[in-house]
Amino acid sequence: MKELKYLNKFFLKYKRKIIIGILITIIARVFALVAPNLVGDSITLIENYFLDKSINNNDLKDKLLINIFLIISSAVLAGIFTFLMRQALINVSRYIEYDLKNEIYNKYQVLNQSFYKNNRTGDLMNRISEDVSKVRMYVGPALMYTINTIALFVIIISYMISIAPLLTLYTIIPLPILSYLIFKLSKKINIKSKKVQESLSKITTFTQESFSGISVIKSNTIEKEVINSMMNYSYDTKQKNIDLAKFQSWFFPMMILLIGVSNIIVIYVGGNQYINNQIDLGVLAEFIIYVTMLTWPVATVGWVTSIVQQAEASQKRINEFLKVKSKIINKSLKLYDVLGKIEFKNISLIYPETKVVALNNLSFEINQGKSLGIIGGVGSGKSTIAELILRNYDPNNGEVLIDDKNIKKHNLNIIRQNIGYVPQNTFLFSDTILNNIKFGNIEASNDDVITFAKFSNIHNDIDEFYNKYNSVLGERGINLSGGQRQRIAISRALIKKPSILILDDSLSAVDTETEDKIFKNILNNIPDCTKIVISHRISTVKYCDKIIVINDGKKVEEGNHLKLVENGGYYYEIYNQQIKGK
Repeated sequence: MKELKYLNKFFLKYKRKIIIGILITIIARVFALVAPNLVGDSITLIENYFLDKSINNNDLKDKLLINIFLIISSAVLAGIFTFLMRQALINVSRYIEYDLKNEIYNKYQVLNQSFYKNNRTGDLMNRISEDVSKVRMYVGPALMYTINTIALFVIIISYMISIAPLLTLYTIIPLPILSYLIFKLSKKINIKSKKVQESLSKITTFTQESFSGISVIKSNTIEKEVINSMMNYSYDTKQKNIDLAKFQSWFFPMMILLIGVSNIIVIYVGGNQYINNQIDLGVLAEFIIYVTMLTWPVATVGWVTSIVQQAEASQKRINEFLKVKSKIINKSLKLYDVLGKIEFKNISLIYPETKVVALNNLSFEINQGKSLGIIGGVGSGKSTIAELILRNYDPNNGEVLIDDKNIKKHNLNIIRQNIGYVPQNTFLFSDTILNNIKFGNIEASNDDVITFAKFSNIHNDIDEFYNKYNSVLGERGINLSGGQRQRIAISRALIKKPSILILDDSLSAVDTETEDKIFKNILNNIPDCTKIVISHRISTVKYCDKIIVINDGKKVEEGNHLKLVENGGYYYEIYNQQIKGK
């Protein structure tokens, strides 16, 4: 229960609703107790009528009618209060689920990039869905049934002891046995359920990958192999579900058996007491009803215990995650303008998740409104520069300066708001093209969207779509070409009207002619913006005011295009390979 203490703050938050729920539960159990008592009283009246002829027939009828009315009324009231009980306590569990999911999601937003590289997306999704759902079962059904069971036991057992102490003792003997058996059975069911969930997760993952890679499957004619793999996964899931069902099928038969055993004990012991004139016949009937009423709450003890165990494990996973501290801390809340001057001073960075040296003593400077090209091979450290400017990482050594101020002293939100960033792997949402572009600036007008779409040379393509800018994209923009996705992403970055624009290999899927048009549009239409163009292609960076060449995390050359070609160094070699085709 140690891990579940984290939820105490939510219980305190909704304490009023919980207290009301507890009071309603007690009232509901009191009304539920009325019916068996009246049934017993009615049977006793009928017994006395046959044994004592002095009782008037009309009086008997009147008393029975009153009892019937009271039984129906108490049942209705018990039902109403049970409904209110569920509304009060189950609703609290939904409120807590909502708060916990929001807390987890907000935590996701503040964690730095390295956290996501060290954790699988599926695991992160599982914590906010499956783990939270199991915790909700603890704060909802488990809490409700626990309160209900305690209230029922205290009220019913107290009353039973008051009218027949010995019979009560014999009546409750099978109940702990039932609770223990249900507990053991629930543990087995829990283990089997986890195996089923794991199997279902494999099917979901396989199916998702199959849908995403359908073109690869068809082009390689491996449909048969994929179908066979799916059948194997399905067979495994089927077997595990059957295995689970076998254990679940024991649940209700076990309950019925023990109810029957308890009733036999009540009839035998109570019958002897009735014969010896120790109790009335109505009391015997009452006790049979009480056995049925107590059996289900007792059975839930094992079930609730299993829920608590699962919730404890899930909450532990959630707590581990919530305790993670972001290494990137925003220390300023000041509001100001970002001009766009950038300077790297002796920057070195080793990625913590891979221990790979990304940058090694790198220094460069770019003034406001100027353009910087960064070129190098795969794994040279080019994209790491963008990560540092966005402050997704902090360097191990050196300083990143923006407007002559260490980036760690800047308001992180202000910095990122003033950066238009287009990464290597373009991500588009399953929304309209209009909204995808507007994600860069949700307050932008439709005219602004068209303007910046023209800057990125995508307007004509969009204009040919059936719904134009209101065309809905498929998952990750799957119904667009790679070049179209990149150009929409560039439009999204430009509409921010950023002080700093970073294009990280974001023109790789367009032809050189389109690339030239886009770059010239950017240079001519947003002159005050500092532009950083990262690429492995000469054609992409040749128009930049300054170009630096990166190799193995080090700067090996610096200058403009003409100067670097004249130098005959590493840049010249790339130039020969790409431009001249040598």
